[in-house]
Amino acid sequence: MSRKLYILLSLVLVAAFLLSACTTATQAPTEPPAVQPTEPPAPPPAQPTAVPTEAPPEPTIAPTEVPKVTITWWHIQVADDQKALWQQMADEYMAAHPNVTIEITVLENEAFKTKLTTVMQSGNPPDIFQSWGGGTMNEYANAGLLKDITADLEKDGWKDTFSPGALGVYSYQGKYYGVPRDMGAVGFWYNKDLFAQAGIEAPPATWTELLEDVKKLKDAGITPIALGEGDKWPGAFWWEYLAVRIGGKPAFDAAYSRQGAFTDAPFVEAGKKLQELIALEPFQDGFLGSSWPDEQVVMATSKGAMDLMGQWAPGAFKDASVDKQGLGDKLGWFPFPAVEGGAGDPADALGGGNGFVIGKNAPPEAVDFLKYLSSVDSQIAQAKIGLSVPVVKGAEVGLTDPMLLLVQKGAAAAKYFQLYYDQAMPPAVGSVVNDSVQGIFAGTLTPEQAAQAIDDSAAQEIK
Repeated sequence: MSRKLYILLSLVLVAAFLLSACTTATQAPTEPPAVQPTEPPAPPPAQPTAVPTEAPPEPTIAPTEVPKVTITWWHIQVADDQKALWQQMADEYMAAHPNVTIEITVLENEAFKTKLTTVMQSGNPPDIFQSWGGGTMNEYANAGLLKDITADLEKDGWKDTFSPGALGVYSYQGKYYGVPRDMGAVGFWYNKDLFAQAGIEAPPATWTELLEDVKKLKDAGITPIALGEGDKWPGAFWWEYLAVRIGGKPAFDAAYSRQGAFTDAPFVEAGKKLQELIALEPFQDGFLGSSWPDEQVVMATSKGAMDLMGQWAPGAFKDASVDKQGLGDKLGWFPFPAVEGGAGDPADALGGGNGFVIGKNAPPEAVDFLKYLSSVDSQIAQAKIGLSVPVVKGAEVGLTDPMLLLVQKGAAAAKYFQLYYDQAMPPAVGSVVNDSVQGIFAGTLTPEQAAQAIDDSAAQEIK
């Protein structure tokens, strides 16, 4: 009996053990483990898989929308045909670049200067705006208000499309901040008939020849040179051009950078050369009190043989003539003569023009639009309506006026383009230049005194 009971108890214990094990394996834990694993368990060893017969499909990339860009552009062309041309070019660019909007502001010259001064003081320049280069542009560059586009110009040969002298006007301390669209050189407009009457067969090529021609014209009873020195700036052209011929680019750069001075030899010598001319009394009576309009009349009525003036002179002579036809075929042009022994290149030019610079916050599209504005086709269109004397190679075909074509060729030949001093330097210095040169014409200042006055102003104003 005891043996049967022992066996029965053993069977009960085995059954109880099996029931307990089964229950433990099937119940989920009621609480998560106290410590979670920090990394997933290592995957099992890779099993060989069959090579797929087709490549998996490429992932679909949703198209991205081109961001919208707005370009602000200020220009000063208020004439209907010129304003329309700029609008047409903006419309063409926007049509080719639907994401770009060009907002144009048209301002008259003086209104532009006033409004630009205000926005520049606020530190928020337009993206593209009118510039004459030189002193004012340099001040904006120093203030960090302009964008350096040197790398853009050197890309894809854009820089090489411009006349180098004209493009140089928009550079400062080795960097470019804009490009020219129009550049004219000051030169001599002369009356061919009056030259012939004086026995002059060809325009003078040197300063000595110019002085000899002045004497021949005087001997023939002809006023050699028209000058409205009451306005000061017409006479300043003479001294500035002499400084270009005598000292060249190095002299001006040294004086402007203050590594040299406007009292250096080339500037004093320019005043002495000017005195040589003044001593011959080549100008019309009363020239010291005459204005630029008076100067126009002297030329338009064939009472003067020569006029040192910019590319606008032929149109001015027409307006000043009785029949509004000007001098017609009698009018000729020649560059400022070389000065014997001077360091300047005889092809270098004095003058000025127009262009555009890029504001500091301008988007890349603004530079691209400026490149479009300075294309050959754009420049030809500008030339055809008299908006620009082209600065891009090949665009001169748009000029129909033979006189302007002569000026364009003269400007294009210049490796160095000296901007008018009253634009190349701060306005206060330019004013002193005009006053001081007038003093040489009037005999109230010596060349040394004039140069000293200019240098004193430069020392104060050029930082």
